[in-house]
Parts: sequence; structure tokens; C-alpha cells
Amino acid sequence: MAGARALLRHCPLLLPQDRHGTAYEGFVTAQGRDFHIRILLPVDLQMKNARIECSWRLKKILHGYRHILKQRLPSCPDLVSFMVELKTVLEIALKNTQDLHISRPPEYYSCLVRDLEILGWNRVAYVDTGLTTVKLKAEDSCGRQHLITLKLNAKYPTEPPGCLVDFPVPFAVSWMPQNTLIDIYNQFLAALESLKEFWDALDEIDGKTWVLEPENPTRSATTRRIAIGNNVSVNIEVDPRHPNMLPECYFLGADHEVNPLRTKLNNNMHLWDPEISLLRNLRELLEIDFPSRVVLEKSDFSKDCGICYAYRLDGSVPDQVCDDPRCGQPFHQACLYEWLQGLPTSRQSFNVIFGECPYCSK
Repeated sequence: MAGARALLRHCPLLLPQDRHGTAYEGFVTAQGRDFHIRILLPVDLQMKNARIECSWRLKKILHGYRHILKQRLPSCPDLVSFMVELKTVLEIALKNTQDLHISRPPEYYSCLVRDLEILGWNRVAYVDTGLTTVKLKAEDSCGRQHLITLKLNAKYPTEPPGCLVDFPVPFAVSWMPQNTLIDIYNQFLAALESLKEFWDALDEIDGKTWVLEPENPTRSATTRRIAIGNNVSVNIEVDPRHPNMLPECYFLGADHEVNPLRTKLNNNMHLWDPEISLLRNLRELLEIDFPSRVVLEKSDFSKDCGICYAYRLDGSVPDQVCDDPRCGQPFHQACLYEWLQGLPTSRQSFNVIFGECPYCSK
């Protein structure tokens, strides 16, 4: 009886559906709003085996908090304790999403529609049904397609919308209350042109060399791992604000393969010419021709790991290579570390572990 009174006090709209107390249905209330919920308990009334059903609206609000509820459900001693925790989590979720539920004045919609019409519907890629999210499309001077996503709050245009872009640098909007979407769009176009040389450099690399990582680079990606030969590659980090300057270079492969490349880079560093392309500079400094996409296939460089026999493991590719010239077998760093940890003959110095190659035992 005490449990029933406590449940009635905390959730007066949640009522038992049978005399055994194994089924409850009704509403849970938070911030003055009611959400439909149904709870089915096992015969022993243990919460860890309970089944929770709720309306799509409540499910959507709690979507980002499911892991918390799943963790807490088994540790709650009874239904009352769980409902108290559920209401607490629901209160937090509603506060974090309250902007989505603020009713917007008629002026908001008329102002937004007017701005979109002035901007031109041909530049609009997407508008959600609530007129709170707008995606605008643009083409830079090289014909590359770009999107900017605008998240508008209820105080627009007094406050600027949030802007999401696929840029390698932060995109900060300059905004005044009298500004419109056209002002944001023009700032977006200016930012695209400021990144033109950066994207030109990486597009040339993507088109003329074999890029091992990232597999599908976004416009915000500043790194490329370029194949040089079998199990030999260079990872470059390009500064988006100074794309014509010498990038950070990190060579991957067996020592006997990469040491000569490091020496060439150090000896020829003074030859770097910001007036020519990044790829051409790399060719001249390293005194190599990168494998061509026309002549060779990516499979010529994408050798599987000698431990897990896969190429990709959690998004990474093999980047550790046996130093023995007769072996040269590549491995994922995670696979190799786990393998060497299990060998009694391995030794570790600080964060480096030394041991025998799984392939040739050297």
C-alpha cells in the first residue's frame, strides 16, 4: 500500500491495469506536459526485466538519454524509484530542447519566407516542415558544390541562426538585427573563396595520387595519407590558411624505405616553392613520382594486416610495417600492440613495445 501511495503521489496519472500490479498505463508529467507511457512488469516485479512503452513524442525527447535509462532501470528497486528518475531525466531533456517547442510569432514566419524569396528559392536545398532548419547551396568559382545549414531560433532575425558548414576552419557570422539570410549567404560565399587554394591543392592530390586515408574525405579534412609504394606512404597535414606552404609530413613504412625519404625532405626543404602546386613541390622535394591512378589500382597498395587479415579495422588501415626488407608485412597498430603484449619475449620502454614480427619472427 505504501508503494501505491508513493506512486500516486509522484505519478497520479499512471494507473494499474491489473490486480497483480504488473501492468501500468497512463501519463508522466514534466514541465506541465503529459506524455503517454505503458509499463509491463514481470511476476516478481523486478525492474531489470520490465518493458517500457511510450509515445513517439516522448521517445523522441528521450532519444539522447536512452543509455542513461538503460543503465538505471536494472538498479532501481521498484517502480516508484524508476519513475522518479524518469521524471528527472525528462525534465533535463525538455530543458535542453525547449527552444524547439517555443511558439514562434507570425512575424518570424513572414520574415523568414520574405528572406528566402529575396535570396531565391533556387539557392535553397532543404527546409524542414517547422521552418526551423534551412539548408542553402552554393557553388564556388571552381564549380565545387557546398551546403550551409541554418538553425533558426524563435528570436530570428533579432538573433542570428546557428550555422553548420563543412569547413576546415571556424565559420563565424557577423550579424546585426537588421541583417537577413542574404548577408549570411554572402559571408558564406566569401569564406568559400578564401578556402579555394586549400581545396584546389587537396583536389589535385585526390585526383592524381592514391589516397589511402581518409577513404571519403570531407571538405573539412586537412590530412591525406598518400601511397608512395608498396607499404610505404606519407601522411601530410595541410594548413588551410596557408595551403601553399610546406605541410607537416609523417612517413609510414619500414625504416629502410622511409629513412631515405626523410633525408631527401630535410635536404631539399629549401627548394619549396609556394608559387607551384603542393603536389608538384612534394614530388620535387622527395625526388619521386607518386603512383598514378591511371596505371595502378588501389589494391596494389592496400595490403591486408598480417594479424587480422583485414584492410580496414575500425576505420584505420595498416600503418606499421616489419623493418626486415625481406618481409615488409604491414599490420594495424592495435593488432600489433595486442600481439606483442601477449609474447613473453617482448619488452616495453615507456610507450614503445619491442618484439618479434608475427610474420617472419625477426
